[in-house]
Amino acid sequence: MPKSWFRPKSSLSSLSSADGVVPDGVTVFDDEVPAVVNLDPDLLDALRRAATAAADDGVEFYVNSGWRSPRYQNQLLREAVFAHGSQDEAARWVATAATSPHVSGDAADIGHSDAAKWLSGHGAHYGLCQIYRNEPWHFELRTRAIGRRCPPMYANPTQDPRMQQ
Repeated sequence: MPKSWFRPKSSLSSLSSADGVVPDGVTVFDDEVPAVVNLDPDLLDALRRAATAAADDGVEFYVNSGWRSPRYQNQLLREAVFAHGSQDEAARWVATAATSPHVSGDAADIGHSDAAKWLSGHGAHYGLCQIYRNEPWHFELRTRAIGRRCPPMYANPTQDPRMQQ
């Protein structure tokens, strides 16, 4: 999600790495960062295998966001409502704690743009798929994509049936 629409990080000051806040420069190999190590083990393994292959092309995978606590997810949703003016508009970018794949450890936001681009082109080989057209950094594990291709993307989270709970 574009960081530009969030208020400064000071509004997140009560949150910590224990909630899934990711310090700058974290990669998929950082085993001491809760946002990384609390990811689903199969997702993390796929990300690490893809990152190793991407490194051969001079691309490094940074984790902008991974696992998040419900508290952190709720704060992000409050920020999105503030920025977008309504719950409906915020839902295009941020899920509730009950529906977010970040809270369950099933999603990672990968940066920088060259890494997201590499993963968009090569991710299906590892089962890593971009899920939303409006979030080119957001990847989830879809093992059925291996040897095939990723499923069609949703325009944004409001189109994803998992978000309708």
